[in-house]
Amino acid sequence: MSDVSENETDAKLQGTVWVQDVSFIDSVPRWIAMSFVFAVFIGIWQFVTGFGFVSPIILPTPWETLQDMIFVGKNLLSGGYLFSALWITILEVIYGFALAIAIGLSLGILVGETAFGEKAVMPYLVAIDTMPKVAFAPLFVAWLGFGIESKVALAAFIATFPIVVGTAAGLHAADENARMLFKTLGASRLQTLFKMKFPAGLPQIFTGLKIGAVGVMAGAITGEFLGGGKGFGEQIRVAASQLNTPRVFSLILYLSLVGLALYLFVQFTQRKVVFWHTERVGSDDG
Repeated sequence: MSDVSENETDAKLQGTVWVQDVSFIDSVPRWIAMSFVFAVFIGIWQFVTGFGFVSPIILPTPWETLQDMIFVGKNLLSGGYLFSALWITILEVIYGFALAIAIGLSLGILVGETAFGEKAVMPYLVAIDTMPKVAFAPLFVAWLGFGIESKVALAAFIATFPIVVGTAAGLHAADENARMLFKTLGASRLQTLFKMKFPAGLPQIFTGLKIGAVGVMAGAITGEFLGGGKGFGEQIRVAASQLNTPRVFSLILYLSLVGLALYLFVQFTQRKVVFWHTERVGSDDG
């Protein structure tokens, strides 16, 4: 009799287990999904250019772009003039991102930890961020000259605000019970900040860093467009003035690889530092 009741109980328990239904599109492995999207994109691109819907001066064919990418790749591997230009842009991105992290974390702590920062500083930061960033490029050039400094400043300027917002949001997201426990144990405000609030807010902080990593490349290239220089942005400007659209597209694609590498580096660092936090949409990738 007891065996029968136990079996009935197990059956009821199994009936109450919640199982998440995973749609087909979410169960597709990442590499297959990315390959499919890439194939569709190339197919549409070839269709539009192959049938003459768009002038080749405006949009080159995928084959022309690939040929120019091969030429640029050979020049980069041989240490030619394009390698020097790319290295200058990479330095601008690295210096700009480092400066943005330093300023963004400092202002984020000020805004997220003090009432003065939230009431007096944050409104000005929001007002500045709503302004068109391109309009500041001539100012940075006038203040810092045509060298690498003006490009670094503009890159940091664009990437700073997301880091400020992410840091402030992370500090605000700290658990109130943990905060009261630290206060009960006699922890100082500084100890509570760096031993409880800051570690707890790392997921939001890294979200701001990833957004900033995307924006810092745009800042460096914009600075080269408007302020001259010897980086990849200048090479794109020259190619565009010569209506060499395959070269423009190939240079842009190589720059996107640099930006993707920076983003993946931040993401990799997040997984190592914030190992307890996972960001998943849908099912696990295969």
